[in-house]
Amino acid sequence: MEKGDRRRFRAILWLFLSLTISVCAQNAYEKRVFVSLEGDSLPYRFLRPDSEKSGEKYPLVLFLHGGGERGEDNEKQLTHGAQMFLNPVNREKYPAFVLFPQCPSEGYWAYATRPSSFTPAGMPVGQSESPLFRSLKQLLDSCMKMPNIDSRRIYIIGLSMGAMGTYDLVVRYPQLFAAAIPICGTVNSIRLQNVKEVSFRIFHGDADPIVQVDGSREAYKALKEKGGSVEYIEFPGCGHDSWTPAFNYPGFMDWLFKQRKNP
Repeated sequence: MEKGDRRRFRAILWLFLSLTISVCAQNAYEKRVFVSLEGDSLPYRFLRPDSEKSGEKYPLVLFLHGGGERGEDNEKQLTHGAQMFLNPVNREKYPAFVLFPQCPSEGYWAYATRPSSFTPAGMPVGQSESPLFRSLKQLLDSCMKMPNIDSRRIYIIGLSMGAMGTYDLVVRYPQLFAAAIPICGTVNSIRLQNVKEVSFRIFHGDADPIVQVDGSREAYKALKEKGGSVEYIEFPGCGHDSWTPAFNYPGFMDWLFKQRKNP
């Protein structure tokens, strides 16, 4: 086989595998729509533990996608991260409920409008909760009422726009989450005054051209100064897609599922 033919074959094989993975994710995650008390609809996908046992409690993972996965199809939000929880090894070792809501095409998780600047100082400080986040919190509350959800193991992961939403939701409800993983996100560090009971693991690429790495660096410093449990992993030369090395970082799942709120 010629070199060019091998490249084409690998490209076709990769496309086939990607489509296969996508179909598996679409089938495994239940497709649902939540209607808030205000009448707003929020599409989401829901994954249950593979071998769910009656009377046993499981963690709940909330995953907030980035700006590129917004829409109304209730599918694109599974583009990044969903496959991690379908990995057979992870399914067996870390059984959990997993929640993937989808932000509307023109929406922005934590804010009514897109922030004017993604620098830490340019991020909002005292804004009211957005209607989208009110719906999201109600969805989360409804899941928390399930008898087999372990309220001591509620985790949140977000990338880019979703990482900004991760910071915002933890700041508003620090008593709810055991652990948070914001990836290539940012926040005004002034807001991180009362979240030291939440364990953080922050990831960012130092060559990110979209969301400046200073956001994660300053968040780490602020959390550390307040005595919080926080780790910061920075990837040299990595651009905005730092979720790729983050998801493959040694112990990513193990660290997350070890976290528990104090009784």
